[in-house]
Amino acid sequence: MPLPRSIPLVAASLALGVLLFVSPARAEIRVSPQSIQLDRPEGSQQLLVTDQQGARQRDVTRDVKYEVRPPVLVRVDADGLIHPLAEGTTKLVVRHGGIESIIPVTVSGLLQPVPVSFVHEVLPILTKARCNSGGCHGKAEGQNGFKLSLFGFDAGFDHDALVNESRGRRVVLAQPNRSLLLRKGAAEVPHGGGRKIEPGSPQYLRLLRWVASGAPLSVPNEQPVVAIEVEPALVDMQAGESRQLRVTAIDAQGGKRCATIEADYVSNAEHIVSANHRGLLLASDIPGEAAVLVRYLGHVAVCRVTRPRPSAGFPRPPEHNFVDRHVWDKLVRLGIQPSDLSDDATFLRRAFLDTTGTLPTAAEARRFLTDTAPDKRGRLVDELLTRPEYADYWAMKWADILRADKIKITPQGTVGLTRWLRRQFTINRPYDEMAREILTAQGSVQSESPAGFFKSLDQPELASRSVSQLFFGVRIECAQCHHHPSERWGQDDYAGLAGFFSGVAVKKLPDGTDAIISRAGADQKHPRTGELVPARALGAKPADFTGVTDRRQVLATWATSADNPFFARAIVNRIWAHYFGRGLVEPIDDLRVTNPATNEPLFDALAAHLKEVRYDLRAFTRTLLTSRAYQLTAETNSTNHDDRQNFSHAMPKALPAEVLLDGLCQTTGMPEKFEGWPLGVRSIQVWDNRMPSYFFRIFGRPVRATVCECERSNEPSISQALHLINSPEINAKIGHRHGLARRLADSPLSPDEMTDEIYLGTLARFPTADERTLMKSAFETAGSNRHQAVEDILWSLLNTKEFLYNH
Repeated sequence: MPLPRSIPLVAASLALGVLLFVSPARAEIRVSPQSIQLDRPEGSQQLLVTDQQGARQRDVTRDVKYEVRPPVLVRVDADGLIHPLAEGTTKLVVRHGGIESIIPVTVSGLLQPVPVSFVHEVLPILTKARCNSGGCHGKAEGQNGFKLSLFGFDAGFDHDALVNESRGRRVVLAQPNRSLLLRKGAAEVPHGGGRKIEPGSPQYLRLLRWVASGAPLSVPNEQPVVAIEVEPALVDMQAGESRQLRVTAIDAQGGKRCATIEADYVSNAEHIVSANHRGLLLASDIPGEAAVLVRYLGHVAVCRVTRPRPSAGFPRPPEHNFVDRHVWDKLVRLGIQPSDLSDDATFLRRAFLDTTGTLPTAAEARRFLTDTAPDKRGRLVDELLTRPEYADYWAMKWADILRADKIKITPQGTVGLTRWLRRQFTINRPYDEMAREILTAQGSVQSESPAGFFKSLDQPELASRSVSQLFFGVRIECAQCHHHPSERWGQDDYAGLAGFFSGVAVKKLPDGTDAIISRAGADQKHPRTGELVPARALGAKPADFTGVTDRRQVLATWATSADNPFFARAIVNRIWAHYFGRGLVEPIDDLRVTNPATNEPLFDALAAHLKEVRYDLRAFTRTLLTSRAYQLTAETNSTNHDDRQNFSHAMPKALPAEVLLDGLCQTTGMPEKFEGWPLGVRSIQVWDNRMPSYFFRIFGRPVRATVCECERSNEPSISQALHLINSPEINAKIGHRHGLARRLADSPLSPDEMTDEIYLGTLARFPTADERTLMKSAFETAGSNRHQAVEDILWSLLNTKEFLYNH
């Protein structure tokens, strides 16, 4: 009888003196921290226990068994939180799966506890309980006569409000437990916000001890917190898995203490990973990435979570350039298979609309679809980037965010700014040069220049926060009234940036027109203290204005320097969002550590590439459009149907108002007649942002009141649908005696040939076999009335999602 396959293998092994076998990987547990010190009555320490099997880590903090030897010194909750009971030293034994780890524990400061600081120990409790949030006592008018500073940014104000206002009832030094701070917080008396603090909890006991010690604002020798750390900072999680975070506060002398129960946790993608008030993460069954923001005493940290999809693997698609490499790397890690490459018709229409805001004509579509050259997509991109429509479209987009509003900067100023923008894109001026000229613009508002930008931004603070959002991707306006809740920026940063624009002024010229001039300028006052804050760029040292007459020149030099951390990334994210339907960071002008990119390696590579091509926007755009990632179809597969942030498939985008109107005019063959404009002018060429137009209004054309692209609304509505279906103006274009439908119907073309022309002109493709059969029936039903058949077909296609969206 033949031997089983395994027997010869074993025999051969024995002959070599070796017995081959595979043993399971030995499980290990890791406990962090390795030693524990508790130095105050209300202190606590969060343990993290992970089960390590090979490369796979699993959080078992809530699954292990805890034993304290002796047990009288500390208490360990089931979630791994340790509380002090008495002074001394002890050992904590952690057991899991037959493995145990022993952690030394030291408890001190209970008999003679350190005083409680309002600034560093009471404020975190109020913030965690949302007492000083915008929905409670932190809003501008306060709540029920009690007002706190938003997120505790003004500790002195808050201390005074608690201790001295309301006739001393909020804090009763003689009877601490009678203080309204405690009684309302614990819901012992009616409280509109409900119970915020559990009686007997460490937070309650700390507040009680603070009041009992005289409710001091600060205490001697206290060390301010200068940073926080979150552990783990990077983690992979499977569906349904939980993971405990630990937050450590670091003081000015390097001392550390656990702040896990006092920190605040916010996930930027709750549908992927949620975070509760104790820092426990829970992963959903949706793959992707989430950033969990951790806040404590004005400091922030981030835990990056990846939720991969279990996958059997898939063939890695070809790479056209480095963009694909980074996108595929991320998708492989997530177990998400990208969609297939789009067909030629989809790519053609997408590239035309994205770069020029214009549909390809039927002739252009036919020529591209019948071209068999392998490099035709690259050649198309090159052609589109040099067309006049490219300059028209991007001038319109930038006029929106540069606030080219004819009411604010006059019609002549709007014309001048729009012409200047069109010229920049026509000559392909490097973006850094273009931005520098905008930032330092002077001269007549009505000239062909960007001077009108500063006519709209007529206050230093308005100019600084608009420039920050537009060119640096930093929304610093939050720091006007309080420390930014999700970033490092404070009121001094806000005032420091405004100092660059204090010398900008509007001057009346002899002919009555306005001009932007720059004077010496002066440092701005701190919004709260009133002290002068030296002008400085974001995250930079105070500016040196020696030999400079226009402070903005110093800002422009900093902005366009090679090592600027914001400038290149801000425009990269803005351009990427336009072409891919979503920014690497969303919102696109809110770049911060606590709002990380969905693909940081890709973001870094794109920013480096933009610098390598010397801010050549055409070259940069060509890289994006020739990538395979850009050319993917919008059709999804079983692994990427719920992916909205990793660019595994194309994201359909509603056509902007101007582009849609131009498309309707082009496909019907009837141009729009704008009041005061010659016939044939296209919507993307119209500088008048206040032109009365029902179409523009319902389809979301912005009035240019802000620098935020979010002002443009592309959300579908019933009004839009009804207008497209029933609008007399659109129906008139379709049935016009000089329109495309009439010309086709009067031509010698066959029904099939007319159908081809309509499909090519509207959808940039030939009809499918089923569509061709359906359109034949329309001609048969119409009989000799070919006009009606052609109009019906055209009307039907203009009301399809395929026409109304760029897909």
